[in-house]
Amino acid sequence: MDRLAQIWVYIEETPLLWLTLTLCVFWLAQQLYRRLGNFALLNPVLVSVIVLVVILKATGTPYADYFEGAQFIHFLLGPATVALAVPLAAQAAELRRYWLPITIALTAGSLTAVASAMLIGWMLGLDSQTLLSMLPKSVTTPIAMGVAEQIGGLPSLTAVLVILTGITGAVIGIPLLRLLGLRDPVAKGFAMGVAAHGIGTARAFEHSERAGAYSGLGMGLNGALTALLVPLLVWLFGL
Repeated sequence: MDRLAQIWVYIEETPLLWLTLTLCVFWLAQQLYRRLGNFALLNPVLVSVIVLVVILKATGTPYADYFEGAQFIHFLLGPATVALAVPLAAQAAELRRYWLPITIALTAGSLTAVASAMLIGWMLGLDSQTLLSMLPKSVTTPIAMGVAEQIGGLPSLTAVLVILTGITGAVIGIPLLRLLGLRDPVAKGFAMGVAAHGIGTARAFEHSERAGAYSGLGMGLNGALTALLVPLLVWLFGL
C-alpha cells in the first residue's frame, strides 16, 4: 500500500493526469449515455462531475491541483462558445424572419432567470453576497463570473451555480418542452440556450442542428442582455 501511495503521489504531480482523466471520464460517460438511449438523468456532464468529485475526494486532491492540469479544457470554453456562430450562420436568412418572437422570448427569458434567482434567494434568506452570486446563473460561465465580480458576488460560487443550472436544464429541458406540447426546433433550441447556456446548447444539438444553432443564439444574446440587466436591477433594488 505504501508503494501504491508513492506511485499515486508521483502521478498526481503530473498536470496532464487530470486533463487525461477528465477527458476519459467524459468519454466513458458519453458512451454510457448513448448506449442507454440518451437517458436524460445520465447526462454526460452530470455523470462526469459526480465521478470526478468522488475521485478528488477519495484521493484527497485539492481542486487547485486538479485545475492546474484540467485548465486547458477551461481555456477552450471561450473558443467553443464562439464556434457556435458556425451553425448559426447557416440559419442567417431565417433569423431575419424571427426577429420579433426572438426579441420577446429573450426579454422574457432573461427577466425570468434573474427574477427567479432573486426570489429564491430572498425566500431562503440568503446573505447579499450569495444572492448577488446567484443572479447571473443562467448565462455562460465566463460572462456570469464577470458579472458576479462586477456587482459584488463571488465568481467561484457563481461558476458552481452556472454549472448546476446548465445540468438541470440539459436534464429536464427537452422532456419538459415536449410535455408542454412544444414541437418547433427553433423554439426548443432558443429556450434551451436562454435557460441552460452551453450545457443546454449541447443537449439541443442532440435534438437537431437547427435547434442547436438557435440555442447558441439564445445563449449569446442572453449573456449580453444579462450583463446589462443584472447591474441595472441591482441598482434599482439596492442590493
